Amino acid sequence: MAIQKYRPFGLLDELQREMSSLFNAPSTETSFSTEDWAPAVDIKETDNEFVIHADLPGVKSDDIDVTAENGVLTIKGERESKKEEEKENYKRVERFSGSFIRRFTLPDSADLEKISAKTKDGVLELTIPKAEKTKPKRIEVKVED
Repeated sequence: MAIQKYRPFGLLDELQREMSSLFNAPSTETSFSTEDWAPAVDIKETDNEFVIHADLPGVKSDDIDVTAENGVLTIKGERESKKEEEKENYKRVERFSGSFIRRFTLPDSADLEKISAKTKDGVLELTIPKAEKTKPKRIEVKVED
């Protein structure tokens, strides 16, 4: 099974190229405009934990909010754009700024009380330990006389 890279706007870009060629117009800009962006994530499961790596380049650790509630892990935050960009003569801007949010439904085996988070070099790492499995309780059957 091949792993494919997550490309949230891949189909939209392809549709724009097709529409541009249909009308013989050069495709020089992406047609969508949004202030929201979604960081790419990798999710790995081991015997003892789940590990999530989220690419958050340019996001300050103070601007990242991670919560776990009712079995849902939420990563949200904001990446600021530079104010001096108004003076520059940009032809195309592909780096998104603004707010983002990613939500993940966690399995029942996730221990929400022991989630840890750290960031290094623009990558957020979340470690979600698995709860220890409860052993079935043996119930003694008493014989009555």
